[in-house]
Amino acid sequence: MGLAGAGAERPAVPLVGGLTLAAARAHELCGPARRTLACMMAGRMEGPVIWIVARHERDRLHPAGVVELMEPGRLVFVTPRRAQDLLWTAEEALRAGVVPLVVADLRGPPALTPVRRLHLAAQTGMEEGGAAPAMLLLTPGDGGAPGVETRWWMAPRHGAGAAWRLERRRARAAPPAAWDLSPDGLLTPTR
Repeated sequence: MGLAGAGAERPAVPLVGGLTLAAARAHELCGPARRTLACMMAGRMEGPVIWIVARHERDRLHPAGVVELMEPGRLVFVTPRRAQDLLWTAEEALRAGVVPLVVADLRGPPALTPVRRLHLAAQTGMEEGGAAPAMLLLTPGDGGAPGVETRWWMAPRHGAGAAWRLERRRARAAPPAAWDLSPDGLLTPTR
């Protein structure tokens, strides 16, 4: 499978199956299985994963629930008190360039300016910190964050051997596409 929105010189990080995402860029994961997709991606990478969620948020990831997708001991949870500090925290984690993956679990899509700031922070982290961090913005519903490199939507799919339906809804360098994703990580194109 091809690169999803990355330039030829930009490093790539694994998503699922043979799909990859451009490193040092912000990507949006939306839909009912967005957290599952983020954990699948984290399971294909090495190193710590910074997972940022507002302290007051009740809908949180539980480490015991992700053990089949990734090593839960790699998760570093950051829980800012104020919702507006979520993206600032993500920026700082990206700028440090010491972790391969930063996840911000948001209540809704951020505006264009914060997304641009995340791209710049990730680029700085890659150039100065040594790691090429990927940024995942988890948003509910159909997402809609402007300026993201790619937007992926995933939902459970019951029956016919497929566990999830995965859709690439937006990418700078690739057309929209859809796949059935099996529990063992195999992708089957649909449409």
